Amino acid sequence: MPRVNRRAFMAGTAAGTAAAALGMPAIAQAAPFKIGLLTVKTGPLAQGGIQMEQGIVTLLKQKNNTFAGRKVELISADTGGNPAGAKTKASELIERDKVDVVLGPLAAFEMLAINDYIRQQGTPLMSLAGAEDITQRLANPWVMRGSASSAQCCHVLGDYAAKELKYKRAVTIAEDFAFGYEQMSGFQRVFEDDGGKVVKKLWPPLVTPDYTPYIAQIGNVDCVVNGFAGSNPVKFMRAYADLGMKRIPLLAGWTAMDDALLKSLGDEAIGVVSAAWYSASLDSPVNKQFVADMAKDYNVIPGGYSAGMYVAGQVVEAALAKTGGKADDKKAFNEALRGVSLSDTPRGPVKFDAYGNVVGDIHIRRCERKGGALVNTIIKTYSDVSQFWTYGDKAFLANPVYSRDYPPAKNLE
Repeated sequence: MPRVNRRAFMAGTAAGTAAAALGMPAIAQAAPFKIGLLTVKTGPLAQGGIQMEQGIVTLLKQKNNTFAGRKVELISADTGGNPAGAKTKASELIERDKVDVVLGPLAAFEMLAINDYIRQQGTPLMSLAGAEDITQRLANPWVMRGSASSAQCCHVLGDYAAKELKYKRAVTIAEDFAFGYEQMSGFQRVFEDDGGKVVKKLWPPLVTPDYTPYIAQIGNVDCVVNGFAGSNPVKFMRAYADLGMKRIPLLAGWTAMDDALLKSLGDEAIGVVSAAWYSASLDSPVNKQFVADMAKDYNVIPGGYSAGMYVAGQVVEAALAKTGGKADDKKAFNEALRGVSLSDTPRGPVKFDAYGNVVGDIHIRRCERKGGALVNTIIKTYSDVSQFWTYGDKAFLANPVYSRDYPPAKNLE
């Protein structure tokens, strides 16, 4: 893909320079609106990180690199997919590059690492990372999330598994880090509240060369729920099929069956049921255009990573329109961001709760082969899903944050 740097979206600068040389008054467009992107281009999470950049670049191209009459400069920073890298790159974007807004990061542990810094600096940030408590008990007034909290889709998946699929016993498996914990805990809580039992929870490390020892621990259950991310879902599902485990149905969080991963999967993915806040198969004009542009420019089917940054960019554009293109007053611009409500995005309608987290549709999809290609077919949509599911914010926040051991499973083997 084309290299993105701090000069990539400076069209119009030459004209502004010429005007200055002639002694003409400066115009607002001469000062670009700066977007800083915290993404990942190396390691197991790089596939999603590259898609994040593709998503925001696609929107900027559609908009002629202009939001609300202002030229936009995109500055892309590779965190390396670790907390230290996220801290370093966030400080460079904010203090050196003077960005007006930050998009990203990808991983929950990265967001947790920079949360206090973003609060101190008072720079608006639109996160892709789930990191539950950033929009819950430790709500940061400068952070918004336009994708989903870690558990938002898995709450829905737990409800569907128990009520529609009538499953009673499940094993969960996800990486041994915050995003994995929060996803699987969300599934577990709703599934158990609806009468199901999570009989075992498995936690492979983020970098796991062989999933066989973990898959060997799966026994007498109705389904296996996986919450892998990056390229790990491909390795896991291949191993699962190779070991003859397809007799036990697979369920998945949004990252584990992201649409952009389907080109890397084979028949092992057929039949997998997933819950996701974005689906490339969503039938709407804006999504069809997004899918077509991503295919044209990058030869990929977009998934949540690219859609997340596209939608984040739409929210930023809407806020700029509210402020008349001004972002120098960070507090006023941040308030405009938090008040955005959009009806026309690739994921459907979005609005934000009082904690800065998105309220929107969650789709249940089944992976099928159509015309020789794998697709996630939407089979049910849950509308206006909150990060608090049906529990209400006060009751939800009275409990600890979802973690490796909370909530404790009621019926572990």
